[in-house]
Amino acid sequence: MIRSLLTFATGLGVGIGGVLAVHHDGEHVRTISERNITEKLDGKDAKVTVVEVTLEPGQAGVPHRHPGPGFGYVLEGEYELGINDQPSQVLKQGETFYEPTGCLHRVSKNPSVKGKTRVIAVVLQPRDAKEIAIPEAK
Repeated sequence: MIRSLLTFATGLGVGIGGVLAVHHDGEHVRTISERNITEKLDGKDAKVTVVEVTLEPGQAGVPHRHPGPGFGYVLEGEYELGINDQPSQVLKQGETFYEPTGCLHRVSKNPSVKGKTRVIAVVLQPRDAKEIAIPEAK
C-alpha cells in the first residue's frame, strides 16, 4: 500500500525530501511537495500540496478548514477525525478519508496513549491560497 501511495505521489511529481515543516499546537506538519496543476478548482488555477502530519500520543491539532478538497491516508497508528457536525471516527493504519472544500476539520487527534500517528494528506487548492490550513476563529 505504501508503495502504491509513493507511486501515486511520484506521478504527481512529488519529491520525497521535506520542503517545509510547521508545528500547529500538537501537530507537526511537513510539506513534502507543492506543485501547480493544469486542472482548475472552482474556475481558478490550482495546485496540489502533499503533507505528512505527525501527532504524538494524545496530541491534537487545532480546528481548521482547507481552501480545497483533501484526501488522507493513515500511514501509522490511529487517527481520530471529526468533520463538521458529524461524529468523530477513529481510523486505523491503511485507512483513507476525504474532506470536502471548506469543511470544518474540528477533530484531528492521536487517540493513542503509546504510539504516534502519521498521516499523508493531499490537498487541492487555488494557487493564490495563502495557507493550506486556515485555523478556525475562536
